[in-house]
Amino acid sequence: MDGGGGYRGRGRDGSERGDSVERGGPRGNYSARARDGGGGGGWRGIGGGSHQQRPWRTGAQGWEEKQRQQQGDSIVESGHWRSQVVGTTSVGGSGEGSNSVGGGSRGAWRRGGDNRVGELSWRSDSTDIEPSRPEQQRVVNNVESGQWRAPAVGSALVGGSGEGSSSLCGGGREAWRRGGDNRGGEVSWRSDHNAEPSPEQQRGNANVESVHWRAPAVGGSGENSSRVGGGSRGAWRRGGDNRGGGEAWRSDSNVEPSPEEQRGEPNVESGRWRAPVVGPTHVGSSGEGSSSAGGGSRGTWRCGGDNRGGGEAWRSGTGKSPWIAAPPVQRQPQRFPPERVADPILPELQSLKMSEKVTTFQSESLEDSNRNFPVKRPDEGGTLATQTTRLCVNHFPVKFSPDTVIMHYDLNIKPEVPLKNGRPLKVSKPNLLMIRNKLSSDDPVRFPLSLTAYDGEKNIFSAVSLPTGKFYVQLPEGEDTKGGSYVVTIKLVNELKLCKLRDYLCGYLLSIPRDILQGLDLVMKENPARKMIAVGRSFFPRVPREGDDLRCGILASRGFQHSLRPTSQGLAMCLDYSVLAFRKRMPVIDFLRENIVGFVMHDFGRFRREVDRALKGLKVNVTHRKTKQKFIIRGLTFNNTSRILFDVEDPEGKISTRRIRIVDYFRDKYDKEILYKDIPCLDLGKGNKKNDVPMEFCVLVEGQRYPKEHLNRHAAIMLKDMSLAKPKVRKDEICSMVCSKDGPFGGGMVQNFGLKVDSNMTEVTGRIIEPPELKLGASDGKTIKVTVEKVKCQWNLVGKSVVEGKRIDRWGVIDFSSSERGKFRLDRDDFIRKLINRCKDLGIYMGDPCVCKRATMDIFLRLDMLRELLESTKEEAYKIYKGHLQILLCVMSKRDPGYKYLKWISETQVGIVTQCCLSTYANMANDQNLANLAIKINAKLGGSNVELNDPLPHFEDKGHVMFVGADVNHPGSGNTTSPSIAAVVATMNWPAVNRYAARVRPQDHRKERILSFGDMCLELVKNYARLNNVRPDKIVVFRDGVSESQFDMALNEELLDLKRAFQSVKYMPTITLIVAQKRHQTRFFPEGARDRSSLGNISPGTVVDTIVVHPFEFDFYLCSHYGSLGTSKPTHYHVLWDEHGFTSNHLQKLIYDLCFTFARCTKPVSLVPPVYYADLVAYRGRLYFEAMEGHSPAPTASSSTSSTTSSSLSTSSLDQKFNIFKLHPNLENIMYFV
Repeated sequence: MDGGGGYRGRGRDGSERGDSVERGGPRGNYSARARDGGGGGGWRGIGGGSHQQRPWRTGAQGWEEKQRQQQGDSIVESGHWRSQVVGTTSVGGSGEGSNSVGGGSRGAWRRGGDNRVGELSWRSDSTDIEPSRPEQQRVVNNVESGQWRAPAVGSALVGGSGEGSSSLCGGGREAWRRGGDNRGGEVSWRSDHNAEPSPEQQRGNANVESVHWRAPAVGGSGENSSRVGGGSRGAWRRGGDNRGGGEAWRSDSNVEPSPEEQRGEPNVESGRWRAPVVGPTHVGSSGEGSSSAGGGSRGTWRCGGDNRGGGEAWRSGTGKSPWIAAPPVQRQPQRFPPERVADPILPELQSLKMSEKVTTFQSESLEDSNRNFPVKRPDEGGTLATQTTRLCVNHFPVKFSPDTVIMHYDLNIKPEVPLKNGRPLKVSKPNLLMIRNKLSSDDPVRFPLSLTAYDGEKNIFSAVSLPTGKFYVQLPEGEDTKGGSYVVTIKLVNELKLCKLRDYLCGYLLSIPRDILQGLDLVMKENPARKMIAVGRSFFPRVPREGDDLRCGILASRGFQHSLRPTSQGLAMCLDYSVLAFRKRMPVIDFLRENIVGFVMHDFGRFRREVDRALKGLKVNVTHRKTKQKFIIRGLTFNNTSRILFDVEDPEGKISTRRIRIVDYFRDKYDKEILYKDIPCLDLGKGNKKNDVPMEFCVLVEGQRYPKEHLNRHAAIMLKDMSLAKPKVRKDEICSMVCSKDGPFGGGMVQNFGLKVDSNMTEVTGRIIEPPELKLGASDGKTIKVTVEKVKCQWNLVGKSVVEGKRIDRWGVIDFSSSERGKFRLDRDDFIRKLINRCKDLGIYMGDPCVCKRATMDIFLRLDMLRELLESTKEEAYKIYKGHLQILLCVMSKRDPGYKYLKWISETQVGIVTQCCLSTYANMANDQNLANLAIKINAKLGGSNVELNDPLPHFEDKGHVMFVGADVNHPGSGNTTSPSIAAVVATMNWPAVNRYAARVRPQDHRKERILSFGDMCLELVKNYARLNNVRPDKIVVFRDGVSESQFDMALNEELLDLKRAFQSVKYMPTITLIVAQKRHQTRFFPEGARDRSSLGNISPGTVVDTIVVHPFEFDFYLCSHYGSLGTSKPTHYHVLWDEHGFTSNHLQKLIYDLCFTFARCTKPVSLVPPVYYADLVAYRGRLYFEAMEGHSPAPTASSSTSSTTSSSLSTSSLDQKFNIFKLHPNLENIMYFV
């Protein structure tokens, strides 16, 4: 199919080098490049398409109906601008693929009006005649009177692209039009009669007669002129109007405006332009940040007239302004179809790199033009629902004035006098805060404390201007500090204009202004930071509540964490309830008595190791002298207090150094008698300086977190009950914290910055999606359809079987509980018999075990013996059955760190699939426990437990689809060298999509980007092709662990890496990239009784995609599980890239249905399975590395508490060592991780 109608532009030297092709491809997708002298910006000819794939409309024959409609939102009434036609930013402009002019595309037209821009644009005064021939659009001669003369309006010399040409919208040099007007061009002007102007008149050196154009003011190019189509700043025209320019305006009279009027200070009178609206400096004028489009900004208006240019400029005949100063209450998403653009980074991937662009009145930087942005919401939200539900959300609307400017300053504090070695002393964080407060107290007028927010290190945000430069602060000697002189250097970093945030919330900017959000977020945190205990991003009260004592020297503190989020209702603060365990502020000796079971002072030696472990690293204050200084416990002294001696020096040097006992020193110096002389002191020294202090004079500092992994059973249960608060309790706690004087809105801080926060939760309407019908096995070997019950969405296996049960002939048992007694010792024969029978009931054939062995838990301390045991078991089974052992059951008497050694050796070296269970559960041997064990075994061996009865939404047609999950597991916060572990999983079957294979690799420490993402996915695609004899046509990627600030990384680095890998083998599937987030604070609370479950939670299948979601990007919250504990946490899904054209309905139903396919339970899970599995694989990789490096035992719940000691391997040696212990080939393509 020919694109036709291609435009031929001339090169810079007048030659035809750089001409665009005259016949487009199937999409008419060719364009001339401005850099080669061709007509930039591409345009659509007869039957063709624009380079940007943004169709436009013309009356010429040959266009498809779909293209005629241009995918616009709606056709504007006659006489109005149609934004997709006239004001689209992606069609018709100078520059390679640019959208740098605001106006119509080449060949674009409008009934009953005019159109400026475009080389071949023209006008018809008729309201119903469309040009029927391309020749009429490409006219060289004058068209009928009243129509546009094309060469004059947009000649190649001026209106086209190329060196030396004007980038303005309008006519060229010497351009003119009979009976009308012409805007743009260097010396363009207007005549109301049909006489051609003389050369002098065309040069525009002097003013033309009244009602003529004053050329230098209207469209003059040059150093001081505006870069937009229209007049320069301050330009005006008698008896007409002027569009564009910094402060251009209109007067219906012939009176020249005063300078004040030109500055646009007063309100617009009827018929006059208000300059800041039409062409404010940051919108339509020249200069940094200005729009390069011709005309006003989005939302600009003119009484009784029209507006040209801008993103979505429009017209009102009423004289009323549509502009809303505050963000809109309800979401008004803008929808634009995806476009293909060239990728300058990798030319051979031009067809792969795509960018979805939003019309904006802020000119894009070159960097932005090369970036991908998250896709826009394709519709107004989903509509599928069995019922709607009224919900309260812990989002609190924040109102602000767009006129507000917040000043951002850099604060640098250094001691005035350096140390002896010449290096400046590092100022502690508490001292930084005291110095800043002292600066404010010394000069409260210039440094008002109530108008500034400080992050405790380098950044200050202020509601007023602060003086800059160097200032000297003298910190007096006191309890908190030793005192001294400091130099404070203040430097202005940026002026944060909140109008930019308003523009983003309204959809006018592509990139979120993170600097503004960070500044406002710090303002919100300032009041609680001054009055509460800060731990990470959370705040906790200094005074605990009654009943929150967990004993053992520990208390539970109820606090909150909050953040600012851009939403469809505008800016909102999300605040959630948080509970954390802290050590009490109490004397160290009292803490030991409570924390260590059986501890007594007179038998201290027996508990020395436990005491050292309990106290090491804690912060204490001392009570024998007046000071608030905090000391860190390095450990216990080797000698007891009575035997500790140290040297005392005379500061004046009059007395020689003498050696004295610490007991005598405290008596003589502080008049303190030491009571406990037969126990060690605490070592509070720093560096080479010793500082031994008796325990009885040390008190634990408040606000020291206690690891929940170290809690005893009773304290752990109490903390869990408080953390998993029921919905009503959680909601009441949140509302109480919002109104608290210590909270984010207390103290008047936010009010001083011009912010107003609604203390009421946001109300939304959610929808409950119908659960899918499932497929299970029947006793006759066929499959049956199962309808899931609507309340909990669970199903049971009573009288049913799995869809496909694997035959298990070669399996074994190792009993590690053989040395235990009572219920902790496995009844092996009974367990094996019941397990075989339960598997048979579920359609899984399991024969008698071919090998059974006994061992003890102590073997996990001897890795050589553990490896020998596993290898001998494998060899014994092979000798008997002449085949590999399918699975090995390992029964342990307790949860033990040896678990990671067992998995590491069996899965990376020996090549055996293992299934572990506790002896206590095995001895219970009820149907539920045995069924859970059986379905895990079946899934690990490649069986299918449950399938969806109906095809997945949106993929009912032919073609294979692969679902990919990706995650990165990071080491704990105290670990500074261990690698991060990246994991990728993918489905290996279609359409059941319930069998997965995995790949796992180490990468740089705390690196979130998956460095080998493309290679890992390509491996999985090749494996899919080997199993199915076809590669998947479509791929849907779910990415876990990515925050909003990392969306750009996932979209512009990981996705491009994936496309490069596929392109290397000439494989180009369509791809959708979705981020799944669980680490957010958004919670939903049902309002009515019919809206909640019996536990007060939202129902499974509840989805919310309005008001509290992104203003215009494609995201939603989905609660897919039944919340049986605490308050349900929905998963936040955010679509970054979509080549499949998902609607909200299709994608929400697709994800919800997938949550029913998780292999190891009979209910939907809270997280889409590809991501769930990727998380399991990444954690398994963490266990491999810790076992391989001989680390101390790692916890089994989260990577955040990994060992704090680690190897200092280089990246290359890390990769080499990890490859030696990579997954055994026997396990590469099965679900060993379930």
